[in-house]
Amino acid sequence: MSAASPLLRLQDITHLYGGGKGRTLLALDGVSLEVGHGDFLSLLGPSGCGKSTLLRLIAGLETPSSGAIAWPDGKPVPGDIGFVFQEPTLMPWASVADNVRLPLRLTRRRAMPADIQAVLDLVGLRDFAGAYPRELSGGMKMRAALARALVTRPRLLLLDEPFAALDEITRFKLNEDLLRIWRERRCTVIFVTHSVFEAAFLSQRVAVMSPRPGRILAEEAIDLPALRVSELRTNAAYSAICRKLSDRLASGMGETP
Repeated sequence: MSAASPLLRLQDITHLYGGGKGRTLLALDGVSLEVGHGDFLSLLGPSGCGKSTLLRLIAGLETPSSGAIAWPDGKPVPGDIGFVFQEPTLMPWASVADNVRLPLRLTRRRAMPADIQAVLDLVGLRDFAGAYPRELSGGMKMRAALARALVTRPRLLLLDEPFAALDEITRFKLNEDLLRIWRERRCTVIFVTHSVFEAAFLSQRVAVMSPRPGRILAEEAIDLPALRVSELRTNAAYSAICRKLSDRLASGMGETP
């Protein structure tokens, strides 16, 4: 995390959802976290622990029931936050270029063809500007969704398990490409995953969350080379970090590691 003021600070965030017959569901309970400028932070936890809810709160799509989200450098304006969801959510009737152009239209920014092409080049879709979602593989659809999130040059990029449904080879390649994009764009990334292997490979820091209601059980700095390549996945240090994260998760779930 940056030694300067953080990009955002979560202060004792609690969030409840209403249930049937007057019941409520406590999704998050007392979550406090700081995210520095340029961080790559992963939120790691079991399904249903509130990871996605936390992203939605940060994005301003929902409001916390209690607690505060502070932006020391000023609240984000439209286009400052890019969001990649679990599904690509592309408009099926629009070309890849038109899908990517959408955030520029919504934020009333001028959409230059060169800007669209540049972000397609960045995500590896150079020759697919005129293609339609039905013509793309699952990995290519997610690349288009990533390009759409990046086209406004956001300060903060939020990714909610974007690669979970992809095959292992495609997922590994997208992991490496995401790290390249992070280095090139110098944005801050918060990445949600339930994979210890993905969290360890991608992150500078991992926040391990408990089962619902979600709490931060531990924060782990990932002491690996800044340049992550595929060979790292067989490295002993990487394996040790994965084991440590697994132990943290198991301990939080009341299991014996």
